[in-house]
This record gives sequence, structure tokens and C-alpha cells, in this order.
Amino acid sequence: MDAGMSTPSYLKAQVRCPLQEHFLPRKSSKENLDRFIPNRSAMDFDYAHYALMEARKGKDQSETVSSPSKEAYRKQLAETMNLNHTRILAFRNKPQAPVDLRPTDHSASLHQQPKSVKPRRYIPQTSERTLDAPDIVDDFYLNLLDWGSANVLAIALDHTVYLWDASTGSTSELVTIDEEKGPVTSINWAPDGRHVAVGLNNSEVQLWDSASNRQLRTLNGCHQSRVGSLAWNNHILTTGGMDGQIVNNDVRIRSHIVETYRGHTQEVCGLKWSGSGQQLASGGNDNVVHIWDRSVASSNSTTQWLHRLEEHTSAVKALAWCPFQANLLATGGGGGDRTIKFWNTHTGACLNSVDTGSQVCSLLWSKNERELLSSHGFTQNQLTLWKYPSMVKMAELTGHTSRVLYMAQSPDGCTVASAAGDETLRFWNVFGVPETTKKAAPKTAPEPFSHVNRIR
Repeated sequence: MDAGMSTPSYLKAQVRCPLQEHFLPRKSSKENLDRFIPNRSAMDFDYAHYALMEARKGKDQSETVSSPSKEAYRKQLAETMNLNHTRILAFRNKPQAPVDLRPTDHSASLHQQPKSVKPRRYIPQTSERTLDAPDIVDDFYLNLLDWGSANVLAIALDHTVYLWDASTGSTSELVTIDEEKGPVTSINWAPDGRHVAVGLNNSEVQLWDSASNRQLRTLNGCHQSRVGSLAWNNHILTTGGMDGQIVNNDVRIRSHIVETYRGHTQEVCGLKWSGSGQQLASGGNDNVVHIWDRSVASSNSTTQWLHRLEEHTSAVKALAWCPFQANLLATGGGGGDRTIKFWNTHTGACLNSVDTGSQVCSLLWSKNERELLSSHGFTQNQLTLWKYPSMVKMAELTGHTSRVLYMAQSPDGCTVASAAGDETLRFWNVFGVPETTKKAAPKTAPEPFSHVNRIR
């Protein structure tokens, strides 16, 4: 088991406004811009001595008038000897002379053409922006952060859900849950980027329209206790509870429970549907990962898992399906495990296991490169960027002072938001900029609530 909740928020005396810019003192980058230090390696000391001495001679012989022919000869000699420049001090190196790269032996060049090397991407080591997140629940088993397709980030702070529009930087409050129902234990955007599901401590799941700020319906009867994980698959909302059950809910119909998966013996803390929508990965506090397949699902009985993966030795919350390789799943274990494992979900085989040295709280694949980002707890509370499949560390991003429990990725795949127990929300430009040629036309997300007016 992993450590759950930390100090209750009501014991904290400091009061801060949610999602306000958190400024940190920085050294001025414009210091000492009036100082120009000569570059000794770029200076010609022989010419400097000559120029100074000639200037003195010229001053002494200023009264002597030279003939036009002698003056022309002097200029020609200066041009030939490269003595016609006037600068003595040099502040930068001279540009290198161009090199002719054209091969003289064309037959040999066919076998010796150098391969084009992709320039190494610059990865900023500090967060681009930091926002305050007061009263965020410091609980490993919850999922309190998500970034929707409409570029709006949703975060749950205690009993309240806030929306932060990444395009405008504006913040709004979606809902504050009643004391007897809360706090909020999970949050997840629907594919359309407009509707959001909110899981509660009292086992309810509420569906909200973010555009009109109104509640569409409440899903009851799914679980016996808190709902800590949510995952959308088109119009199906999958919920995972502390009771160990996983429920598929069709939000278009009144009798919303269509399938139930039973296999975990403790709280379900991670849920992720594959890109194809055919396989569901679930992770639990029982240290088990299950793979479920919709093609063998049945509404009449509890569905049997496709694979039961038991190699982790601590709770598994971090789950991430690979966007560029089908049937590849990455999972991360808690404080007693500390590993990232890779699975072939077609065969159930473990392809690799990497010891990260600390609790793995969250995992995100890059949409543009073969890279994986992990967030961690004690001792560094860092985000680590890995190159796949070599699993060589590309960067370690530090700044959080408590375990980084939650991560969410922007719709364009470039920016990652991270929230931690230190009550800050940080934004990192970790995945670079996608190539415009690779950008595909955006798919029109189906409207999961098209047949629902308002059901309570």
C-alpha cells in the first residue's frame, strides 16, 4: 500500500486564491549589459602594435605631403597586407570561412554521404508557469487533474472543481460539492471537451456541461464507496471505486450500468482505455493490473479479464497506452515497487522493467516523439523524461517540493501540467513542438449527451 492523505486542508492557516499566478524571484537577465569585454583570442596583437605606431608616426609626419602615386601605392599595399581595417579590439570571433563540401571524386561520394542528424531538442529544466492550487487533496489513489480537448484544464481542490482556460488564462468555478457528498475524488473530460465527469467521496458520479455550467445527471448505484478513477470511451463512462469494482456506464440511457468488471480486491486507482477503445487497463491497490477486452464483454454477467498482471509489488495507479505502437502499455508502481513496466497486452508478456528509484505516480507518452514522462514522489519529487525503448534519461524536471501525484497533457501534446501535494500546479514545455506536416485534421468528437436533456 502507498501513503494516502496527508495533513487535512482545514489545518492549514495560509489562505490563497486558486489558480493564481505563483511568482518566484528571478535574477535579472539584463545585468551588466553595458560592459563589453574584448575577446583576446580573436585579436591580432602584431597588427595592433603596428597600427598604434603608424598612427604616432603619421601624427609626427602630418606636415609631409605625399605624392598621389605614393598614396595609391600605400593603399594598394595595405589592401594586399590586410592592413586596411581600423579595429584593434575584437569582441567576438570572426565567422569561419565557408568550406566547399562538394566532393571531387563523385564515385567515392556515393558511398560516403553523411546521414542527416536530427538536432537535439532543447528541454527547459524549469516550469513555464506556476499556479496556486490550495487545498488539493494529497492522496495517491485519486485522480484530480485533467486537460480537455477544448484546451481547458479541470482541477479539483477539496470540494470545488475549477476550470482554467489555457487559451485565455481565465479561471472559473464549475461546482462546489456539498460537504456530506465530497470531497471530489476524481475528474475526467469527455472526448468532446465540453462535458466533464466528477467522481465523489459518497460513491456518486455527476455529469456537468462546462459551457452552460449546469449538471446534466447523477449516476447512482455504481459503487458502495468513493469513486477514485474515471475513463471515457466515446459515450461509455467507466468508473472505478474503492470497492474494487469497475462499471461501464452508457450516459445516453436512463439505466446507465451496462457492464461490470470484477477482479480487483482493493481500490481501483487507475483506469485507461486504449486508443482503439477495445481494451481497458485497470490498476489497483492490490498491486494488480488487469486488461479487459470489450469484444468479450457481457452485460449479463461479470466480465472475465483478458490478462491479470501481478508483477508489481505496490499499488498501480500510473497507466499509459502507447500512441505509436498497438498493444503496448506502460505501468508504474508505488513506493514499495518504484518500477515502470512495459507490457504486450496481446500476449500479456512483460517486455521490460525499469527501477526508477522512487514512487511512480503518473505516466504520459509523448504524442510527437518516442518518449515517456513519469512523475515521482520521495526523494526528488521530480518529472523524468525517458527515451523509448532504450529508457535513457533525457531530462529530470524539478521544482515541486512534494510528490507529483497528477499529470495532464495539453491537446497539442506539447505542454504537461503537474499538480503536487505542495499545492502548486506547474506547466512544463517538455514534449517540444509538433511538426506541422504531421498534424492531421481534427476528428469530430461524438456528442455523448445528444439525447440527454437533464436527468437528476
